[in-house]
Amino acid sequence: MTAAVAVLGGAGAFALVYAGEQPPSLAQSTARYTAPDGDRDGSLVFTTDVTVSSGIRHVKVLAWPTDSPLADKELTTKDMAEAEPATCAPSGEDTVRCTYTVAVTGADAAEFPRGPWHVAVLARADDGSTTLDPKAARFTVG
Repeated sequence: MTAAVAVLGGAGAFALVYAGEQPPSLAQSTARYTAPDGDRDGSLVFTTDVTVSSGIRHVKVLAWPTDSPLADKELTTKDMAEAEPATCAPSGEDTVRCTYTVAVTGADAAEFPRGPWHVAVLARADDGSTTLDPKAARFTVG
């Protein structure tokens, strides 16, 4: 019986150590695009929940049209180096809710390709682990 407890206890310790080394996990990612209307600017608002036990260093966001050159290649963390940061706030024990908001002027919207767009997100944990989702959310520019 003591041997069984020792084996199970050791496996439990391994599971806890292993769980602490997991990369960030993304959930509930959404994007909402509002077109400008007259003199009123529009916006793009992206939100995602990031869970990571070591803490979050940063979350970067990049919106891209599906008919762009990015569609022909796989995005990398290097591609996301110049992406814009999201603002994150605690929303649970190991979870933060990250939001990226950008105003869209009439001039901006006139230059945007029409049709479907994707939002790529890169989350980097304090321990250096990363998660990249090149299609975390989708929206349409009409």
